[in-house]
Amino acid sequence: MDSLLIENLISPITMAFLLGIIATLIRSDLEIPEPVIRIFAIFLLFSIGLQGGRELASVDLGNMLGAVTVTAVIVLAVPLLAFLVARHVIRLSIVDAAGVAALYGSVSSVTFVVARAYAEGAGSPMEGYVTGLVALMELGILAALFYGRVGLSRANGTQGAALGTILMETLRGRGLLLLGGGLVIGAASGEANFARIEPFFVDLFRGVLVLFLLEMGMTAARQLKDFAKVGGRMLAFGLAMPMVNGFIVSGLATLAGLPMGSAFVLGAVAASASYIDAPAAVRATFPQANPSVYLTASLGITFPFMLLAGVPIIWQMTVFWQSL
Repeated sequence: MDSLLIENLISPITMAFLLGIIATLIRSDLEIPEPVIRIFAIFLLFSIGLQGGRELASVDLGNMLGAVTVTAVIVLAVPLLAFLVARHVIRLSIVDAAGVAALYGSVSSVTFVVARAYAEGAGSPMEGYVTGLVALMELGILAALFYGRVGLSRANGTQGAALGTILMETLRGRGLLLLGGGLVIGAASGEANFARIEPFFVDLFRGVLVLFLLEMGMTAARQLKDFAKVGGRMLAFGLAMPMVNGFIVSGLATLAGLPMGSAFVLGAVAASASYIDAPAAVRATFPQANPSVYLTASLGITFPFMLLAGVPIIWQMTVFWQSL
């Protein structure tokens, strides 16, 4: 495992992330304009969807029942576990616990990209349909906010936002739209049509990812400045929760018959925490929730941990499950 960790630490993706952290800590004037970052994010998400759809076109859908079942369990169980731990172990308020559950019940697109690249580099690429499963896992946001509404209702009768409104906000989110839409386009295009766009969406992918991780490093470092507002218990949560989720989900995926690369990517994504789409849904539903709690835990603790150590650790967890 030491060699895997070292290899991950010296990869351009990880070193770009570390450079971003250093740039912020030394107060460099390095800055990537926000419109450019949005273009990078759109490119990465859409590219993942297109490539997954291309691979999905050749997959026997009849073999996906186990994978879909595992995804349904993830969507319902991961945010529930996060909510219960945040509420009863960390002792957060109901709305803050719901905010934490929404971020940890959703997925980090960047972690997905890194895990996908890691699996490919290890010689066990994921199967194409996993992109579709990851898009479905965004519905964990909906489950988490529902748990929060139920908790508030039991506590003081507050009704919160309508479930239908939360559902539409989730479906309109850019992550689900770009991943899902790219998946459909990639599957329907055919090899001849896809070959025309392959130089742009495939060959440039890793280069754009390195630049995007540079910005993510700067953003994560800015969030670390607010760590004092979160406390030691949230530090423990931000480190332990991903490992619990990754261990359980990689095991479930293996038991469902998924091959090494696919089981690993699902485990890594389940271990991640959203910091793009989920915060917007939390603010819309529970505006009184404290963003310094859920954002610092997700972006300042879990995100860098997953990039630096979590991904290779979950790879080893999956190796363990696959060897049984």
